[in-house]
Amino acid sequence: MPTYVAFLRAVNLGARRKFPKADLVAATEAAGATGVATHINTGNVLLTTSLRSRTKVEAVLEAAYEADRGFAVPTIVLTPEEVCRVVADADELDHGGRHYVSLLKQAPDAEATALIEAAGAEGERAVVRDRAVHLLLGEEYHSATVTNAEVEKALGVATNRSLTVLRAIAAKWCS
Repeated sequence: MPTYVAFLRAVNLGARRKFPKADLVAATEAAGATGVATHINTGNVLLTTSLRSRTKVEAVLEAAYEADRGFAVPTIVLTPEEVCRVVADADELDHGGRHYVSLLKQAPDAEATALIEAAGAEGERAVVRDRAVHLLLGEEYHSATVTNAEVEKALGVATNRSLTVLRAIAAKWCS
């Protein structure tokens, strides 16, 4: 059975979008997944399922999470190999500043890719690789002009993780 890494968008932010890890594991198992594990409390889930289509896995998880939480939980699913590739791409980009990655629900077209890659203030840029947008920023994330919000405006549903978190996930789940 295939194994996936699910990245949940906008959970455990503020008072109303709570999804504790134990509840997340239970909801994922209730959706039919096995071997469920989480990494920190920001919505990163390893799971095995009999489903073989990424879009089906996303739909089943989103339905289960909304039923459990009472609010929509956009979910982006990658294979462990894809997570490893995102980290390898980051290493290839070799950026000295802050590095975040927006993971996309859908692969962008060439026009949208060009739009987001042309955005950004001096000293920051975005690089699109498959369903990952590498945000190569200066020292301050909060003053950046290329953000996950801008990525979503140009490319659709996305969730953002620091490269540090993605490296840790790759070390745990991609070996």
